[in-house]
Amino acid sequence: MSATDVTVPAGRSAAPSGGHKGIRGLELTIAARYLRSRRSSRLVSLITLIATGGVTVGVMALIVVMGVMNGLQADLREKILVASPHLRVLTFGEGLRLDDWRRVQAVAAEHPDVLASAPFVLSQGLLSAGHDYSQGVAVLGIQQDTGAISVTALPRHFMSGDLRFATTRDDVDGGIVLGRRLAERLSAFPGDKVTMVSPAGSRFNAAVGTFVPKYWSFEVTGHFETGMYEYDNTYALLPRPLAQTYAGLDSAVSGLDLRLRDPWRAPGVGRELEESLGGYPYRSLDWQSQNASLFSALKLEKLAMGLILLLIVIVAAFNIVSTLTMVVTDKTREIGILRAMGFPAAAVRRLFVLQGAVIGVVGTALGSALGLVLARLIDRRQLIRLDPSVYFIDHLPVRVDPVDVALIVGASVLVAVLATVYPARQAAGLAPVEAIRWE
Repeated sequence: MSATDVTVPAGRSAAPSGGHKGIRGLELTIAARYLRSRRSSRLVSLITLIATGGVTVGVMALIVVMGVMNGLQADLREKILVASPHLRVLTFGEGLRLDDWRRVQAVAAEHPDVLASAPFVLSQGLLSAGHDYSQGVAVLGIQQDTGAISVTALPRHFMSGDLRFATTRDDVDGGIVLGRRLAERLSAFPGDKVTMVSPAGSRFNAAVGTFVPKYWSFEVTGHFETGMYEYDNTYALLPRPLAQTYAGLDSAVSGLDLRLRDPWRAPGVGRELEESLGGYPYRSLDWQSQNASLFSALKLEKLAMGLILLLIVIVAAFNIVSTLTMVVTDKTREIGILRAMGFPAAAVRRLFVLQGAVIGVVGTALGSALGLVLARLIDRRQLIRLDPSVYFIDHLPVRVDPVDVALIVGASVLVAVLATVYPARQAAGLAPVEAIRWE
């Protein structure tokens, strides 16, 4: 831009007496011309594009990564709650058994936040399908009901079979439903007979001087698949009465599962139920505490990744500083002429702040749009596959939070505007006579 690029109508100066409205309009015009590519100043235009691209890439990366972290948290939470209830009522002690579970269930039913409750049995076993390979499994005894009293969504994830555990063989103790991955590893299909060693019911054999474990025979009556690797690979389901006998609990259970109106209130509801039951030996375990280490790790990773990727935006801010500094150097003579014509120093400062803000806003808008599109593609098309044995899930989920997007946009624009402070002050501090003399 040359001195003649700023056209001032005849009889008027660059600082009209009519107020600041004319100066503000002139600021916008000059800022737009400085940002446009011109033959005499292609370098400035190029670094402007680079600065804008830096902001775009930074915002896009932030939106996608924050969406990934949110998606991981939400997906894991949903999969964990498939087989884990919102809240469990347990007891302290060596037996880890709840003998008066019917009374506890009645007390829980009176709480306004409790929607459903059901006793459960949790034990261990060593499962074999008649091959050389055996695997340790978690044996879960559940209520045979999918209606109102169902406290988890596990019954709705059956691939075959149902909660009747109906058998067709006479040489078994009952029916069992296995996780899909567990069944595939053992080659145990519906109708097959499996053998499981119980930790309870062992008998001391004086002849050999050791304990002889008790063996149980079950017929595989179905499979389930939750999408959660831990459940599908290690869980075996039994009807609750049979599981009580298997675990040696007689009429007792391991605890009481509860479904709440609001899962996020689980810790508070647990404390209230402990008080209603009289405290010790009763205790509550909510789903967040049960998986606290996992969710804490995800929150820490989200914070760390956000801070690391914010550095990309900060690097882009340095590009904005260099861009505007080069503009000041390239336009020193024009700035001197504008100042000599009565253009205020504050207006020069606003002019360069406006340029940086335009770069930041345009880059942020492009980055937000590209980030949202990329996040949607990754989530809908399941473009990034994962090893479920390591990450619990088989693909990378993305869930964009509007609050995160708003924070990213605000931080990006703020960083871009702050980056204009030094070059804007440098331009406003130019003395008109010195600027023209040395140019």
